[in-house]
Amino acid sequence: MDKKPLVEIEKISKKFPGVQALDQVSVSFFPGEVHAIIGENGAGKSTLIKIIGGVYQKDGGKIKIKGKECLFNDVNQAKKSGISVIHQELSLIPDLSVAENLCLGREPRLGNSGFINKRAMRKMAKRILRTMELKIDLDVIIRNLSTADRQIIEIARAVSQKAMFVIMDEPTSSLSSREIGTLFKIIKKLKNNGVCVIYVSHILSEVLEIADRITVLKDGCFVRTLSASEAKENLLVKLMVGREIKDYFSRKEKTIGGIVLEVRNLTRDPYFSDISFILRKGEILGISGLVGSGRTELIRSIFAADQFDKGEIILINKKVAFKSPEEAIKNGFGFVPEDRRLQGLILEASVKHNISLPSISATAKFGFVNTTWEQKICEKYVKKLKIRTPTFNSLTRSISGGNQQKIVVAKWLAAISKIMLLDEPTRGIDVNSKSELYSLMNSFTKEGGSIIMVSSELPEILGVADRILVIREGKLTANIDRKDATEEKIMMLASTSKNNGYEVKQ
Repeated sequence: MDKKPLVEIEKISKKFPGVQALDQVSVSFFPGEVHAIIGENGAGKSTLIKIIGGVYQKDGGKIKIKGKECLFNDVNQAKKSGISVIHQELSLIPDLSVAENLCLGREPRLGNSGFINKRAMRKMAKRILRTMELKIDLDVIIRNLSTADRQIIEIARAVSQKAMFVIMDEPTSSLSSREIGTLFKIIKKLKNNGVCVIYVSHILSEVLEIADRITVLKDGCFVRTLSASEAKENLLVKLMVGREIKDYFSRKEKTIGGIVLEVRNLTRDPYFSDISFILRKGEILGISGLVGSGRTELIRSIFAADQFDKGEIILINKKVAFKSPEEAIKNGFGFVPEDRRLQGLILEASVKHNISLPSISATAKFGFVNTTWEQKICEKYVKKLKIRTPTFNSLTRSISGGNQQKIVVAKWLAAISKIMLLDEPTRGIDVNSKSELYSLMNSFTKEGGSIIMVSSELPEILGVADRILVIREGKLTANIDRKDATEEKIMMLASTSKNNGYEVKQ
């Protein structure tokens, strides 16, 4: 490792209304290293990388590149200095094609005409995908891609800009294990070429696998920088939250009752077909499978966010056919979607309005919002879920990802949901917030609620679910009690046609 830092941040501070996001943070980053930054949601990680990337301006401190102080007033100035940032909030343009997004801002031109040379652009885009070992149609429109493919395109675009300093904010949040393996190969190639990679993630196993050094932030302050050799998962958790998290999944004894939901031969071509299962009162039913297996599409169809082609849904012994999510909500369903920012929240609305939104019609008086109820319900769930927000009227976009996720859950609790559909509920949130969410899920089911949870994290599925369904290529391949499940069995069932004798029918 080069002894001279590539980038130095010295006593960087940043304050937002009611929140000291960073307080005199100092860290040095060296060429040819992978430097992880970790901490709870709200620790200041995203604020720090946005300052380095020119999105935010610092209130105090210095940024030095190769020993020379720099001041970035915008993103373009940071890019010209060799800094490329892959933000957690994707910046792709949804109505442009893959090729157009990959080459955005650097499109090859036809001579001096100013017109885009589309043939050269496709060639450039194809080269970028080949470097990433990706096979994605260059002409497909971004909004038609899965969340995972959009994440990969964002990464590919940033890496292709040949920056000397690449920042990745939660880059694997939507990726399969195969795609993560591809990303790690690219990171190692960048490292070997002398590029410094800043890796921000809540997944400590990834951090320990890929990072050379790890910096921990807490409440906007620098805690410690460790080498990979001295870092252990328990130590990192303790540095982040100030204590050890015991009984991480918070499993408690509970009574599982009778059938509350039955799905019969549900089909939505081409995503899934002939899916049948039951859900019991007080049960957490986990759904596992590879990205693209049809998991998300299945629970979206149950919630009527998408319409299925055939099959039946039986709710407490009564056949139902919801025509819209509004009908599902009225029948006691709540849905935490895979992409909370695009589908689960109104970012420009307040914390209070987001929490009360599904219940506004039911609690209105003479067509007017019941503001007294709204204030009380917000106070109740902000306290219950430990949502960190300066005020109830703070814009939702201004608070951290983990607290945003808690708001999505809070609005369904406020709506007195009986069945929760959770799609990757802990994606992009820190270990402490995860532990709190698991505890909340267990309390919800102990009080008689039921949960269907989709998750790509096998330890989470095994630690939280009472029973596990495995889906492969749109087909249900297994129905396993948690006591019989292991990571190896689930991976085998998710990736091969063998079910090793596990009964699929209920």
